[in-house]
Amino acid sequence: MKTPALLLSGFLLLCSIPPTYATDYYVSNSGNDGNNGLTPSSAFLTLQYAADQLLPGDHVFVEDGIYAGFALWQGGIPGAPIVFQALANDAVINTPCSTNDGINIENADYVIIDGFIVKDQPRNGIRLANADYCMVRYCICDNNFDRGIFTAFTDDIVIEYNICSNSQDEHGIYVSNSSDRPLIRYNECFGNNNIGIHLNADASLGDDGIISDAVIYGNIIHDNNLAAGINMDGLENPVVFNNLIYNNHFAQGIALFQQDGAIVTSGAKIYNNTIVVPNDGRWGILLKAGANANTEIYNNIIINQHAWRGCISAESTTGLSSNYNIFTDAFSNMGDGIAINFSNWQALGFDANSLLASDLDALFTDPLNVEFHLPDLNSLAVNNGNGSLVSTWVHNDVEGNLRPDGTAFDIGAYELQNITSSTNMVLSSTCIEILPNPSDEIFTIEGILAEYFIRVLDAAGNLVTEIRQQDNIAHVDLSLLGSGIYFIQVIHPENGRLCVEKIIKK
Repeated sequence: MKTPALLLSGFLLLCSIPPTYATDYYVSNSGNDGNNGLTPSSAFLTLQYAADQLLPGDHVFVEDGIYAGFALWQGGIPGAPIVFQALANDAVINTPCSTNDGINIENADYVIIDGFIVKDQPRNGIRLANADYCMVRYCICDNNFDRGIFTAFTDDIVIEYNICSNSQDEHGIYVSNSSDRPLIRYNECFGNNNIGIHLNADASLGDDGIISDAVIYGNIIHDNNLAAGINMDGLENPVVFNNLIYNNHFAQGIALFQQDGAIVTSGAKIYNNTIVVPNDGRWGILLKAGANANTEIYNNIIINQHAWRGCISAESTTGLSSNYNIFTDAFSNMGDGIAINFSNWQALGFDANSLLASDLDALFTDPLNVEFHLPDLNSLAVNNGNGSLVSTWVHNDVEGNLRPDGTAFDIGAYELQNITSSTNMVLSSTCIEILPNPSDEIFTIEGILAEYFIRVLDAAGNLVTEIRQQDNIAHVDLSLLGSGIYFIQVIHPENGRLCVEKIIKK
């Protein structure tokens, strides 16, 4: 079951109407490319053969097994995306397609890639180029040479709930060229040779050389090397919030600059992140000249364990706003190489309501074991944030818990949960269970809550129906739904937490 560890906070509708699937195909290690591919018992053998058959609205279901990769050169249309979906948890691509990537989507819009393990590729795990309105989700990309997920000229790309690890040369996730409105959320990037999440507008390759309106939230980025946890070159008005960034070596936590992009990254909204820089790291947030313009830094925890580098380095400060953060005591208003203390930083007009952390054990649950939750009400981060400054974007924490759970926002990526509050209890399949009836048409949902939401989504993530249930036992009738894959989800009504999810194939 591909239930994410983090909250499923929203669902992208790739179009304004539910998609219509033209044909469902199946691929299996026991299949044959001479089959018609229309049922599990008549499945195709190879992903590439399936890809070569597809038209808008077609859906490919892939059984567990070991596969060679595929390249897709034709896409879907609004209302009818092409979908490649692993049916369970072990559909592995370990041999490249014709482009030396595990999966290559090129000159193809409206494509969804869901649930594959892509590893040991000579170039990228998953590559998308000149591909708009696409989605990559629930994939694991490990030990690929260049990058886990790479995109180029991909407007409105969604990259969510993936694990991108151990890229040998470069990055976990790399969004490049003039790719406007990327949404990168709830991914984990670790062990990569270079950057966790890298965005580079690269003006030399054409278009305007600007990535506009990127949104990056809910990601966990750790144990990468070089440059930054989140690196932004040539971005306009990015929003970065609720990310946990720690233990990235020889690197900044978040870097805003211009190298290949047409502009210096500016207008950033950096809210409620937890950034912990190790002693061989660099700055928590690095702002090269110009990156300060209209940039806001609110409600972040920025801890730096380097001997003299610190929390924020800004080569210039005009237009910069920073407040309600928690820091260690080192800053710079003249770029890397010079550090000033907190009092001198405040004298420049910044962080009047921010705090210094002197005891990390009191701030975090267990910082030595990289446990950065807030331990109790005595944590310096609890109730010391400012919700009004970030309310346009921040409503939950990195785990999907409702903010605030107390008198005010907590600072950092985590919101301390009041465990005595029945409306904010942590729920799991142990207290709400989805029980199939023998017919597999009616499902019983039983739990300790008297009220909750039931959502049914199709395989592309589009909402089919939503019901607010007001009894601890409910019955969901799927008999009127067409054939295909559906997700039944139980959602807490108060904090929006995903309690349990079940995948159904009809």
